[in-house]
Amino acid sequence: MPRDVLIVEDDPIIALDFEDTILRFGAKTVRTAASPRRALELIAAQPPDFALLDLALVNGETPFAIAERLDALRIAYVFVTGYGSDVSLPSPLAGMPRLSKPCPADALLAALRRWRCKPTVDAGE
Repeated sequence: MPRDVLIVEDDPIIALDFEDTILRFGAKTVRTAASPRRALELIAAQPPDFALLDLALVNGETPFAIAERLDALRIAYVFVTGYGSDVSLPSPLAGMPRLSKPCPADALLAALRRWRCKPTVDAGE
């Protein structure tokens, strides 16, 4: 189980639900950011072990810059979306795992248990 999890979610109720569930699973700390800017600040201050990234943030913002930063740091993450598979991702991120919202606890637990399994991203592919 990751010790420190970053949740990037603009809906405070959803963020609190994720936080409560993740803490119950055994994470030591959970930090929340409602915007990409704030998430990048938190990552710069202390990189997390794992992150949940909402695909549809307010004001049309996307978590793609956060994902790129996490990839550079080799930190595992999963996208979370209420839009199913209809949301397209930029090609470098297309194969990254997704969870649906609402997120079943068992699916979230499985994603957290795989947190050390961050695939190597090869820029030449």
